[in-house]
Amino acid sequence: MVPRVLEARMRLMARKFPIVTVTGPRQSGKTTLCRAVFADKPYVSLEAPDVQVYARQDPRGFLSDYPGGAVLDEVHRVPHLLSYLQTVVDEIRGAGRFVLTGSANFALLHSISQSLAGRTALLTLLPLGFEEVRQFGAPPADLYSVLWRGSYPATFDRSLEPADWYPSYVATYVERDVRTLLNVGDILGFQTFLRLCAGRVGQLVNLSSLGADAGVTHGTARSWLSVLEAGYIAWRLAPFHSNLTKRLVKTPKLHFLDSGLVCYLLGIRSPAHLREHPLRGAIFETWVASEVFKARVHRGLQPGLSFFRDRRGAEVDLILDIDPSYVAVETKSGQTVADDFFTGLQVFEQAAGAARPQRKVRKIIVYGGDTTQRRAAGTVLPWSEIDRNRWWTGDEGV
Repeated sequence: MVPRVLEARMRLMARKFPIVTVTGPRQSGKTTLCRAVFADKPYVSLEAPDVQVYARQDPRGFLSDYPGGAVLDEVHRVPHLLSYLQTVVDEIRGAGRFVLTGSANFALLHSISQSLAGRTALLTLLPLGFEEVRQFGAPPADLYSVLWRGSYPATFDRSLEPADWYPSYVATYVERDVRTLLNVGDILGFQTFLRLCAGRVGQLVNLSSLGADAGVTHGTARSWLSVLEAGYIAWRLAPFHSNLTKRLVKTPKLHFLDSGLVCYLLGIRSPAHLREHPLRGAIFETWVASEVFKARVHRGLQPGLSFFRDRRGAEVDLILDIDPSYVAVETKSGQTVADDFFTGLQVFEQAAGAARPQRKVRKIIVYGGDTTQRRAAGTVLPWSEIDRNRWWTGDEGV
């Protein structure tokens, strides 16, 4: 196992809270990480039917088997166990006794808010960040290979080809997690909806259009998109909200947490195919946005991300509000930097400066080239250096 960025935060929280809960998408490495970090604790998988039955029918007896605590994997399978766990940690106080993992965000977070509020640190483990991908023996060397392969650990530590792994992943996700999160009767319709969402990465969310194309109602499209978010497949990037102007776009953007999954859903079967694909720029944008997302979440921070677009069409793909400054990020998949790449950044800087002159704006272009440039208009950052930037503090470089 390569070291994961979240490990440091897990160890810190285990010294402060009686319970540490790790959520995240299926196959992001939660079990592997928790078993490695807390190797001294018994490991119990609630995925096993007989263990589920025991925990459901005799929760007190089940928990009494682990007086010193344990790693309880897939705890969302027995959500009412958390109520009994509350009593256990209240009776015998101590930090770092239990470690919980779960993938089904809706069910798990609801149970935690009802039973374990104030007793657990809630962390999220997402697919590998690029800084973690680098630690494997032979990481992808070029941009389109990075985007196409994606960032799930299995495609690296087990040397599985994306074309072999992603079909099974999608089938498992749809057949198990979707049915768990929501009673989706039309599985084929949901699969169509999933592919339609992949085709709209980096675009404003239009639920009416998505629903119409998938053959479902606006309300169903909204519900299904929430399922994708709950399963850590997709996420909505909020528009920038401020008193800068009333003429800002107020609709969120759609992003996926893994570019390799997007490529699979769009039928992109090789890096060469991606290089010529009309959505390569949008896929690059969703990769950059999610890399920043992961860099912050894996350090225990809220994403704190938005995008800027005014009614005249000026746009900045990513805004980080890191007091006392803004970090404004524009993404371009091309290898050549043009002067007009900075136009949206300049519009945002002018608007921010007029409304909040005390807030500095740091401007960054993340592009498909390989040379760092520090221009008067902003920093030009190569895609391969994205993990060298301190997205969690707003500082430049490491």
